Amino acid sequence: MPQYLALTYTADVDWWAPEQAAELAEYRQFAVDNAGSLRASAVLHPTATATVVRVEGARGGKVVTTDGPYAETKEALTGYYLIEAADLDEAVAIAAQIPAAWGGAVEVRPVIAAR
Repeated sequence: MPQYLALTYTADVDWWAPEQAAELAEYRQFAVDNAGSLRASAVLHPTATATVVRVEGARGGKVVTTDGPYAETKEALTGYYLIEAADLDEAVAIAAQIPAAWGGAVEVRPVIAAR
């Protein structure tokens, strides 16, 4: 069965902070309700914990890292779900249930199967 990656874009918050408890509970309920279709999921730490990696001059070049997010945005990549669905329409229907879709965005992309 095809797989789709649903990338969640929401406010860049600490999901473990007490003020996020109610919204985090909605995500947990989504996972319970869709357990048969979800193959993996994760919440990402805030973008302030990110490290951006670049290699100058292509392969073998100098590795340069920068702390923090790549760019300032209203919504940040905050997590993902790996969805198994019959087709894109089914994957979109499942993604529409992710709380991020209600106040942020969910990007759904087909996964290329390894050969």
